[in-house]
Amino acid sequence: MRFLIPSRVIFFSCLVVFAAATLSHAGQFVLFDVTFTFTKEEADNSKPSPSHYYVKAERLNAQRPKDWTSPIDYRNGTAHLRIEVLEKPAGGEPAMWSVCYIPYKGQNHGYGCLGTGAYKEAGVHEKDIPMTSFWQNNDILWDQGIKEMHLVLKDGKGVHAHKHAEPQKFFPTKVRMTLIQVSKGATYDPKLLPAAAKK
Repeated sequence: MRFLIPSRVIFFSCLVVFAAATLSHAGQFVLFDVTFTFTKEEADNSKPSPSHYYVKAERLNAQRPKDWTSPIDYRNGTAHLRIEVLEKPAGGEPAMWSVCYIPYKGQNHGYGCLGTGAYKEAGVHEKDIPMTSFWQNNDILWDQGIKEMHLVLKDGKGVHAHKHAEPQKFFPTKVRMTLIQVSKGATYDPKLLPAAAKK
């Protein structure tokens, strides 16, 4: 005996599955994923500011939201910052990166930065950072979107690396940095990392 399932039941079941899939992907997105070598010469000559590596709009996720507050709230979520230090001068000198959001429209100082924290050796370093906790996060108008990102290499005390008395302790360095935005209430899922960044 065959049982026929009403077509509207099938339709609504499909809607539930589709909604669940959409929400799982809406919970996070990769803002950028860049691999680069940074030399002392590049740090000295980066403009407008030394020791800055610029990730301009064309290298950010083209599908990033214009409004980070609605309909999905990324502004009050978390940032999962992953840095894979591929090459670093020997000696174990502490280094760190400031990762700065440059909005289309800001207020006060007009930008805000989170950080990797200091590291001494090559390898993978990861951390989750509340979007409401990092430096000057309130100086960004999140409903206007993010234009570009500035990555700033510093010594263990937070001084720009190009100013250090022994810059050879920091340069050259090669890193892969990935920033994943996780919405409010969602949990970071490493399975959604870009394939080349998975370890």
